[in-house]
Amino acid sequence: MGTLERARHDFLAHLRQARRLSPHTLRAYGADLERLLQFLGEEGSRPSPRDIQASRLRLHLGRLADHGLGPSSLSRHLSTLKTFFGWLEAEGRILSNPTTLLRGPRRRRKIPRYLEEEEVEALLAAPQEGDPEGRRDRAILETLYSTGCRVSELVGLDEAHVDLDRGVVLIRGKGAKERMGMLGKPAQDALVGYMDSKALQDLNRSPLFLNRFDRRLSSRSVAEILRKSLLRSGISRHCSPHTLRHSFATHLLRRGADLRTVQELLGHADLGSTQIYTHVDVEGLRSLYQQAHPLAES
Repeated sequence: MGTLERARHDFLAHLRQARRLSPHTLRAYGADLERLLQFLGEEGSRPSPRDIQASRLRLHLGRLADHGLGPSSLSRHLSTLKTFFGWLEAEGRILSNPTTLLRGPRRRRKIPRYLEEEEVEALLAAPQEGDPEGRRDRAILETLYSTGCRVSELVGLDEAHVDLDRGVVLIRGKGAKERMGMLGKPAQDALVGYMDSKALQDLNRSPLFLNRFDRRLSSRSVAEILRKSLLRSGISRHCSPHTLRHSFATHLLRRGADLRTVQELLGHADLGSTQIYTHVDVEGLRSLYQQAHPLAES
């Protein structure tokens, strides 16, 4: 069957089996392509992928904008179309890729929120290490900040991924890509204390971080641990586990790390994703300039 519905089905199967994308990402791809099918279906046809031209895709994107989709959502939708039609071309199902003629909306990238170094120090000192839960919470926060990993990567860690002697941890990122995360001395010490506590309690030694039911901790639980630690540390502004990832990258660049190194540590496939942190540094320089230069305000 050469219809677009069949092509969509085969494409999602490819993403699931060959690229091993997460269920969340697969749902996003599927939803974007379903909207395309609905748009084309308004004409009462079941088009073949070879029938679809750039003008029809451009009209579809314009319709989405009319319905209230912002630049960020439109860019993501276009990315889905480019990936889909690129796969169709590689598979020989279409002769040429119509999305090469499409350009996404220009959008201003938001500067990520981050904590200052003294705020991170206060946050990391917040968990009370006199009990097993406190030792776990301290190890979680230290690992997030030391490695710059995503919260989904953190909760997926097993004890076997941690090499305390070398001070590294094996992180499995998006698309099952692996990279090495660095563990500083505070993070190593916190992990030693936590893992020793697990051994004494005879807890599950496979997942690294456990909940009170001796099962793998969830991302939502990590967010709650962070919320409580923020309250104890007196930091009132909103932060998420991803804020520690932003803080990690910002602090590295401020202290002289090169962009390529930070890209590798963050697991970014595209250097452009890492360059947002240079804008953070520029904002910091501008703030210092305005404070120090006698004519800055004018």
